[in-house]
Amino acid sequence: MSTSAVARDCSIPKRCVVRMSRAVAPPTNHAAGRHPRERSAAEYRDTLIANQSTAQRRLQALQKGLGCVLVERHATGYRLTPHGQNLLYSVINVEAAVDAVQRRVASFENKDAGPVRVTCLVTVGQRIVKSGLLDAFHARHPGMIVELLMEQRVLDLSKGEADIAIRGGTPGSGALVARKIAELPWGIYASRAFVERHGRPAGPRDIERFTVVELIDESENLPAVRWMRSHASQARIAARCTNVPSAHLAVKSGAGLAPLPTVYAAKDADLVNVLGSLPELNYPMFLVTHKDIRGRPRVNAFFEFCLRELKPVLLYGVMGEHRGGLAAGPAMKSRPEHAG
Repeated sequence: MSTSAVARDCSIPKRCVVRMSRAVAPPTNHAAGRHPRERSAAEYRDTLIANQSTAQRRLQALQKGLGCVLVERHATGYRLTPHGQNLLYSVINVEAAVDAVQRRVASFENKDAGPVRVTCLVTVGQRIVKSGLLDAFHARHPGMIVELLMEQRVLDLSKGEADIAIRGGTPGSGALVARKIAELPWGIYASRAFVERHGRPAGPRDIERFTVVELIDESENLPAVRWMRSHASQARIAARCTNVPSAHLAVKSGAGLAPLPTVYAAKDADLVNVLGSLPELNYPMFLVTHKDIRGRPRVNAFFEFCLRELKPVLLYGVMGEHRGGLAAGPAMKSRPEHAG
């Protein structure tokens, strides 16, 4: 029997089933290369703590309706029972179906209202705001509003957490439409004071002689971070940082070498790119939306605007042709790509 049939026969609202699946299923985390359903123990814990009363109430209603125990509490936290494990993926399918209906309804022309919600990392958002990109869009489309969601967490477009994402790495599932905007150059940086005291590496193989600042968590699968890890496996780690701004501050303080985005680090006169251009560190950036809302007028307007205007903002932090002295390396031409 399907989960929806179980819910119907037991007089349990589908809303209860869907929300329970969200209580035990993880958020999307494409940046870290994880499947959306592979959630860490810490993420389960945080979800249950943040929504404990609501989760308990819905869980009790669901278990009562089904006549079986789905979740048990242990000393180390909550765990799914065998019944819960058996039902989990059926519940996830119900959730996906409800999400699809909500996206389809939202795609109707008479429902096309409200701001365009655009998600990106904090460092990318800073460049977008400072460049005047949003002001230029609002001037061209006075009836539309863009709401910028700057987070380290990767928002789930399939669940409607945002309309458009500006993100790097793998664009996502086949349900998403993505266009490659640019390849962002990264470099290995140190502070000028650090270089004066310790010198600079003669080449990639020389990095292990120096202390390093390691990027972790969401940043672990960035090409530059993987490259650094492979070339500095025996280096002493002076600090571990979960994001680029904190790594920047650690490097600036003289803690050691670290990979940083060129457009971000090159504007700091206290930093030195110790190895020059390394194309293998480049990070592809994509403009992404869900295929079900791609044709919505407000989403389409900002998507097409970004296809024309976003590349120099990502590469140089300014709109239009670059006229500064940033050594970003050769920029790649944008070309259409569908997420696969």
